[in-house]
Amino acid sequence: MKRRTFAGIGAGVFLLPLAACGDDSDSGDGGGGDGLVVGFAQVGAESAWRTANSTSVQDAAAADDRIAELKFVDAQQDQEKQIEAVRNFITQQVDVIVLAPVVETGWTDVLQEAADAGIPVVLADRGIEAADEDLYVTRLGSDFVAEGRSAGEWAATTFADDADGTRILELQGTTGSAPANDRKTGFFEVLDAEGLNYEIVDSQSGNFTAEEGKSVMETFITTHGLDGIDLLYAHNDEMGLGAIQAIEEAGFAPGTDIQIIIVDGSKAGFQAGVDGKLNYIVECNPVFGEQLMDVVVQVADGESVEKFTPVEEGVFDATQFEAELPNRQF
Repeated sequence: MKRRTFAGIGAGVFLLPLAACGDDSDSGDGGGGDGLVVGFAQVGAESAWRTANSTSVQDAAAADDRIAELKFVDAQQDQEKQIEAVRNFITQQVDVIVLAPVVETGWTDVLQEAADAGIPVVLADRGIEAADEDLYVTRLGSDFVAEGRSAGEWAATTFADDADGTRILELQGTTGSAPANDRKTGFFEVLDAEGLNYEIVDSQSGNFTAEEGKSVMETFITTHGLDGIDLLYAHNDEMGLGAIQAIEEAGFAPGTDIQIIIVDGSKAGFQAGVDGKLNYIVECNPVFGEQLMDVVVQVADGESVEKFTPVEEGVFDATQFEAELPNRQF
């Protein structure tokens, strides 16, 4: 395949004349005549969502005749490991780099190196700070702000008549990550716009894992109790499910004594909803591997693509949990 070379920061991204990216030998180059070689630096395997996302991308690449090889790296939620993976992809001269960034900041240097090497970068799932937007071609994933707004709209409607004010606990995702930042922004943006009388009792990171979600919820309960707490907003299923366990162990009824919103929409999340242990689910769809492969090929061929392409997602309340549960893919 051929690779288009592009410049980095400055006036933006420019397409330059075609340059060959290798031959069919085993020289270590990423190039080859039978398809694209793609490097994918994944966040990790911290949740069912992430595992489903990795499987979707790997399966789609394996089934796509346009893709010769997917070089997959699990960064174990470590930015330095992702940066190392990207640098290795550059050394191997892959055709396209796919990056699901752990956090939004700290990518300028390595993405400039990719640009200087003429290797386009596609962001999958998460985004990076706006200052570096010239260093990637496009992002395919969820609109995290919109997800937060969806959660906020349900909360604003549900607690609109609460004259005493709504007391909220928040389990944030990984500090500095795009979904954590944006889901928080969208949620409270709506509460403020709707004029809801609310108090953020506490807000801490559970790092998108069930274990840390449970631990933080235990701290919330020890510090604040649950009497008078109205709502838990968990930025993903895993943290919410961990929190549910902590709430039950403390002798309370999740979904009743405290209402719960989660974001993702896993089988386990929907089952908890069917069991009456949570109240609202905002979907974040991880199964976009085929769509990502299409975008990768378009980028490698120098086609014009939108800066952001959203995946399709929905929202679900208690009346929909049971019917939707069989449709869950992760």
